[in-house]
Amino acid sequence: MPKSRLNLLFLFFQLLTLQFLSIISAIRKDIGFQETPFCKTTVQGRYLLSDDNGYVCDAVSVDPQSRCCPEKGEKFSCQGCNLLSQCCNSYEYCVSCCVNPARTLKEQVLNVKIAKPTTAGTYGSVFDFCAGRCRHNSESVVHENAYLSDFHHCFSMPSNASGAGVTQLEGRLSGISVIIGRQGESCDSVCKSSGQSCVLNKLILLNQCEIIQKYMSCKGGCLASMGADQPAEVADDAPSNLNPTACLYTRIQSMLSCDGSHRHTRRLCPCA
Repeated sequence: MPKSRLNLLFLFFQLLTLQFLSIISAIRKDIGFQETPFCKTTVQGRYLLSDDNGYVCDAVSVDPQSRCCPEKGEKFSCQGCNLLSQCCNSYEYCVSCCVNPARTLKEQVLNVKIAKPTTAGTYGSVFDFCAGRCRHNSESVVHENAYLSDFHHCFSMPSNASGAGVTQLEGRLSGISVIIGRQGESCDSVCKSSGQSCVLNKLILLNQCEIIQKYMSCKGGCLASMGADQPAEVADDAPSNLNPTACLYTRIQSMLSCDGSHRHTRRLCPCA
């Protein structure tokens, strides 16, 4: 083969190589498969579910690939929830309300034990905490087999949780005078005698052993009871069947009342 022809072939292959390399260099290297967002969802309800973005939807409208609810309607909805007691009448809306960063602090819930034993693990995310806490809460049942009320899905921090307790509860009592009444006296009467009024929605905060024991001696322990005169302490001279010197709180929060009284108890009252 003539030398000139070989040179032409060599130049031709060089041109092809340069063209191929330029095509490769023009290809974007930052293009990859777009990641599809994936949501955690509740699975308890028959008709509704809540995702970890804070939306509630029905099972039919959930995205089959991402498992996320459509981003429409209210985010972090608290529909059917009592924000004071932090309890709801719907599991899904309880979770939706709970995952709101303004209501549930991530630093606190990630330290909460999943179960009581010291060997129990902790929750991996705020959503995991809310999904678990709203589902089972021993503080919302009575006799271990019945709910206290329709608002039995509660997302409040456990009373023995790290970061929760008396200090946090007292912060919510800011501006409230906590006064111990005389035996047989109602909170309406207790507050009126000091020129104030009973604040009904703060009774829920006082209706907890940790708070009652801070203000009263509770020598007979702290017991769950029923009655409109609670939280209270039973008088020393009360009949033995009434648990003298014991402090009482009610599990049926709807029974709390400013005008409730009992001749054998002294009430703990929120006044302002």
